[in-house]
Amino acid sequence: MNSKYSNILTILLIVVIIAIVGIIGFLGYRYYRSVTIKNQAEDFVDTFVDSSADDNNNKDNVETPDNMFDGVEQGTNNNGNSIGGAVQKFNNFLVSGSIEIPATNVKLPILASSELSRSALETSVVEIYGSGLNQVGNTTIAGHNYRNGMFFSNNKKLNVGDKIYITDLTGQRLSYTIYNKYQAAENESDYMTRDTQGAIEISLSTCTDDSKARLIIWAKADV
Repeated sequence: MNSKYSNILTILLIVVIIAIVGIIGFLGYRYYRSVTIKNQAEDFVDTFVDSSADDNNNKDNVETPDNMFDGVEQGTNNNGNSIGGAVQKFNNFLVSGSIEIPATNVKLPILASSELSRSALETSVVEIYGSGLNQVGNTTIAGHNYRNGMFFSNNKKLNVGDKIYITDLTGQRLSYTIYNKYQAAENESDYMTRDTQGAIEISLSTCTDDSKARLIIWAKADV
């Protein structure tokens, strides 16, 4: 009887050890993945912003031949209109620009609205609706709240007056100032379709920590 009881305890102990190792491995993988994505995203944005600045300088100083963009796919906004700039990709997803939020140490590519999917939202933030980055009107950018600092996890720490920087495919980099922050119901969409009265604005959307509502941030371009 004692031998049988001992065997059961041994089996239970082995199961517990395997479970603990599995949990540690899973958490370790998630941490490694988050660090990897963060580093990849920051490297991409640094290159994207630098190359955009170089492109703008070249546009200012060099005459563009009529056939310069022959065979090069051009970026489009959500209305399908050309906004210039060669197509770029991040981890095989089309990119429409980049976002930088110094207050929360965010530096991410913005994936194009045509890429909206679960896997895209697990890769970076996504442009989900609007007139297009740095265009007149409101453009909504959505990102997950993983509560670990990734993507828009720290949007709750942002305050009115904080700055956001958006670079689009044309190389234009605009600064925005946050002027509104609030919670909305999951099914609410008015913040996406709102009239900006001719201003250039963005809305950031993410889940609250309890996942029962949306945390919405409005910011207006400093132009």
